[in-house]
Amino acid sequence: MADLVQQPLVMECTGWDSYRLIDSGAGRKWEAFGPYSFIRPEPQALWQPRMADWPAAGEFIPGSDEDGGGRWHFAQSLPDEGWDLAWDDVRFNARPTPFRHLQFFPDMAPVWEWMRAQLDGMTEAEALNLFGYTGLGTLALSRHGRVTHVDASKKSVAQARENAALSGMTDRPIRWLTDDAAKFTAREVRRGRRYDGIILDPPKFGRGPDGEVWRLEEHLPGLVGDCAKLLDSDSRFLFLTVYAVRMSSLAIAGLLEEALAYLPGQIEHGDLAVREEGEGGRLLPTAIFARWSNPR
Repeated sequence: MADLVQQPLVMECTGWDSYRLIDSGAGRKWEAFGPYSFIRPEPQALWQPRMADWPAAGEFIPGSDEDGGGRWHFAQSLPDEGWDLAWDDVRFNARPTPFRHLQFFPDMAPVWEWMRAQLDGMTEAEALNLFGYTGLGTLALSRHGRVTHVDASKKSVAQARENAALSGMTDRPIRWLTDDAAKFTAREVRRGRRYDGIILDPPKFGRGPDGEVWRLEEHLPGLVGDCAKLLDSDSRFLFLTVYAVRMSSLAIAGLLEEALAYLPGQIEHGDLAVREEGEGGRLLPTAIFARWSNPR
């Protein structure tokens, strides 16, 4: 049975050419996305900023609802079509969205590296990316074999396909599916499918393409249980991230421990975090994670 490591870990993003965390504090963060910098809300930045002035191309001002809302205020014009960035061999388009993101989550960079390491040496792996968004994780995994990318948003899947074209990866064996993640996974269980690796990045609340309702606390256990049925003793990993909920990493690690009790390997948990650039840069936590790995 998989061993649960109780001591939490930090998976740290230190930034790269296309992304930097410049400063944070007072409930906000100042980041550079290629040639443009932006200010976004960050409730976990409880400290004070290191810098007095944050000149930025735009700032997202949150609404009164703690679960969402708000709008961008721009100090300079931006390309209507966005601008291209890169992480390793993955190229992608960035632009501000109504949901305060810029079409990717930079704190996932160490996760992409970790998943690649789990599949090291494999060229015919089968991977599943649930809630795949704009496809950076999918493209990162595609060097190791076939990837099934699932997201409920047609717009996100379309952008993921555009990112594949930007990266020169349109010939990679990727299935692009607009589908409800929970329903798709349940069907895969009935089909008797298996995967070498699964990544899931579920939202707190969402709707499927046919109006299906997703509530994290209510539906996550069932989804993880079905994901476990798609893994076997030859599988390599499962990675789960959770954002913006009142939940600990130990809790979701316990969920994996229960679901994967029949498999070997180990379960780890902790925080995703981004480090501010410069000397004395602080670690800004962004999400919690739990991961199962089965080294070969």
